[in-house]
Amino acid sequence: MCHDTDAVPPVYGAPVTATTSSSIILTSSDGARFAAYRAEPSRPPGTGVLILPDNRGLSGFYERLAVRLAEQGYPALAVDYFGRTAGTGYRERGEDFPVMSHLTRLTRDGLYADFAAGIAHLRGPVGAGTVVSLGFCFGGRYAFLTAAPRFGLAGVVGLYGMPGELMGAAGPTQLAAQLSAPILGLFAGNDEGITPDLVAEFDEALAAAGVPHEIVTYPGTPHSFFELDRPEHAAAQADAWRRILAFMTKAN
Repeated sequence: MCHDTDAVPPVYGAPVTATTSSSIILTSSDGARFAAYRAEPSRPPGTGVLILPDNRGLSGFYERLAVRLAEQGYPALAVDYFGRTAGTGYRERGEDFPVMSHLTRLTRDGLYADFAAGIAHLRGPVGAGTVVSLGFCFGGRYAFLTAAPRFGLAGVVGLYGMPGELMGAAGPTQLAAQLSAPILGLFAGNDEGITPDLVAEFDEALAAAGVPHEIVTYPGTPHSFFELDRPEHAAAQADAWRRILAFMTKAN
């Protein structure tokens, strides 16, 4: 697991605009309905952000993150992964939600269809001219994969996303030749599941494939360091925020 459902993302700074936000239901290309949470700035939007949560799916952490991004001028849409197997009532699932039983029923085709629906919503009703993805843990891995041309993104950001093979499935490292959008990868120095060797292999694979990228590792930080109640990692959180927003601005 990554961020608890009641966790809170760190604060970047004072809001630059008012926001509106709400839960919505989107329909994928195969007819599946899934939940999402949309936050929009009151002023004309900058780059739209497709938020890809950790393996728990959509939760309060990502709702708050969407609002934090909108407060800085970036409309954001956080998607849930489990509409096909658990329905759209993500707020009703609770801490005893059997995550693994639903994770094992996800398919890459289904996830990609849902991502495409989220991107289309950001470009259409929300009016974002450009879109980037921003993912965490499980979502970080998939954020890297959305650098593929089929998604048409201006860039992707992944925080502590596993880049290598996982349970026999090829990861972003193995699929680097299929990626093209600029990538910002933010990793934790003390992440037991993502070793420095795995990060280095990802960096090397992207370089060999000619993918524009920046890889940053924060020494001494654990997996899921980007959380308000971890003040001992405030410097890493602040630097991550700065890099994420600079990346969004450059993509605009």
